[in-house]
Amino acid sequence: MAENDNTTRLAELEADNGRLRRLLDQRDAPGELRHRLQSTLAMLRVIIRKSAETNRNLDAYVNHLEDRVAAVARAQGAADERGSVGLYDLFVDELIQYQAQEGEQVTLSGPEIHFQPRAGQVLALAVHELAVNAVEHGALGAGAGQIEIAWNVAAEQADPLLTIIWKELGSNGVGKGSHEGFGTEVLTRTVAYELKATTALAFEADGLRCTLRFPLTDQIGRVVEVQDQN
Repeated sequence: MAENDNTTRLAELEADNGRLRRLLDQRDAPGELRHRLQSTLAMLRVIIRKSAETNRNLDAYVNHLEDRVAAVARAQGAADERGSVGLYDLFVDELIQYQAQEGEQVTLSGPEIHFQPRAGQVLALAVHELAVNAVEHGALGAGAGQIEIAWNVAAEQADPLLTIIWKELGSNGVGKGSHEGFGTEVLTRTVAYELKATTALAFEADGLRCTLRFPLTDQIGRVVEVQDQN
């Protein structure tokens, strides 16, 4: 019965991809929409292919695949609605999927930053991998675990440099070596290719610290000043 359910879920994902392809084939589709759909479809193909390469049973594969696709879809939904993806909202929307809320297990601090749709999707996938790892191996799997997320922008160069720090506390170092496979690739190679980012993963005594740094170019995103939001 479970195998039939998984087969049905995979068929539904394939049907969704088919609908995206048909939208791309519509000659009257706006150019921007076609470009964004093509970008999303390309990312979904990578997620499906890379997820299949991991050593998981069918049920685990389907669950991880659905969650990854959902993370990208939430970012795309935000971009469709507002034209950009907010960094704060990206963290909140992903962590709430695992019952981790700001003010309880999570603290968030940093300026308001909005990303272009493609960059938002890539970061959504990276945050998803961090969140899943925290649930399965780190702070969110420990009763008293905490996650501190902070970001800042240094304007010392031609392009501002964004630094994002994800720090887990109270997991007693659990999770070392758990970022193998697709999660590692997203947090290192994918963000390096898509965002020109550098990643540092440190398994400290009280939990994982992940530091991402990349230039905040116009093609990636921008800091939103208070007056811009009024």
